[in-house]
Amino acid sequence: MFDNLRADLNVIKERDPAARSKLEIFLLYSGVHALIGHRMAHWFYRHHMKFLARWISQANRFWTGVEIHPAAKIGKGVMIDHGMGIVIGETAEVGDYCTLYQGVTLGGTGKDVGKRHPTIGNNVMIGAGAKVLGPFKVGDHAKIAANAVVLDEVPEHCTAVGVPARIVRCGGKRTCEADLDQVHMPDPTAQELCALRIRLERLEKALEETQNK
Repeated sequence: MFDNLRADLNVIKERDPAARSKLEIFLLYSGVHALIGHRMAHWFYRHHMKFLARWISQANRFWTGVEIHPAAKIGKGVMIDHGMGIVIGETAEVGDYCTLYQGVTLGGTGKDVGKRHPTIGNNVMIGAGAKVLGPFKVGDHAKIAANAVVLDEVPEHCTAVGVPARIVRCGGKRTCEADLDQVHMPDPTAQELCALRIRLERLEKALEETQNK
């Protein structure tokens, strides 16, 4: 547990320009408090003290605004930025060194029994307000844009954008530094409108040429 906490503090210090010291992060960052509370609840859940585990998780939700089911599996070095409104379901799994912004939901799509929440790989960035719904995998180093609604698998090193989300970028050079850019992402709707406008201009030009003959 202490190794996970150390990794959490290190990654926040590395990625958050507002973080001035690890002591400040430990004392004042609600995302860190949410992870500490969850790991306590998860320990009790694994040792068959499920009521106590749920009590801790609900108290954790009250104090931090982050709701994590005690059965969820969360790796080390996870950065929950701001955190308010984050919901992580029972069978969800979050890999190492992921970044989750406020309003993220890792949820299910029905009342199915068994695995019904997503599995998030390592070094994944999920933007503010994004919803990842269903028992599929989001690959390592993937990026999910803010407010995207992801209903299908996202391969490694790919970017998902939109409602419902579509893969708009895949591949690219793998780097050690975390990619936290949520702004410079392609807009598939704008791209489609641009393509339609170009086609319309060509049709209008062809029509004018036909009328002038």
